[in-house]
Amino acid sequence: MQGVGFRYSMQREAARLGVHGWVRNRRDGSVEALVQASEEAIAAITDWARRGPPGAHVENVRVANIDTEESLATFEQRPTA
Repeated sequence: MQGVGFRYSMQREAARLGVHGWVRNRRDGSVEALVQASEEAIAAITDWARRGPPGAHVENVRVANIDTEESLATFEQRPTA
């Protein structure tokens, strides 16, 4: 799902919701994100990701809880992985 401004739009939505983390494109055309926030904010950004920005066609959103020692103070776009 590249070419619709998904990462930029997700970064703006994350800032609005107070979500920290990152988002990046994957070489297979998918988008990957790590989010840190309250349960309510995570639910809100996940709901947003299921729709995406105008022009996006989201086929699937997978959510997994992970343990990470990475503590993020902002929400940033990262290079393609």
